[in-house]
Amino acid sequence: MPNPVVISIVLLLCSNVFMTFAWYAHLKELHGKPWIIAALISWGIALFEYLLQVPANRIGYTALSVGQLKIMQEVITLSIFVPFSVFYLREPLKLDYLWVGLCLFLAVYFMFREKF
Repeated sequence: MPNPVVISIVLLLCSNVFMTFAWYAHLKELHGKPWIIAALISWGIALFEYLLQVPANRIGYTALSVGQLKIMQEVITLSIFVPFSVFYLREPLKLDYLWVGLCLFLAVYFMFREKF
């Protein structure tokens, strides 16, 4: 059987692409529309996020603690959000992302140190 951690990571990566678009793409694409339109479209996109995220967490929970899943999710979220922000929304790349990444690296270390 495939490794549940690997399956969880792949599903969470895909899930986060949908989540990031659901949460932020409307800022660029629908800025002139009423907020309710943006919310409904985002909600529709988020459905696909949940269809991937829920199984990812259920599969991952067979091998990881909920804390480990959450930290893994945060690292994945940042790894998707930064390129999205820079390349899609044309936001400037800030050094702050590096500092956040270092903090998450430490969070990963402390959450997974038993497995190292």
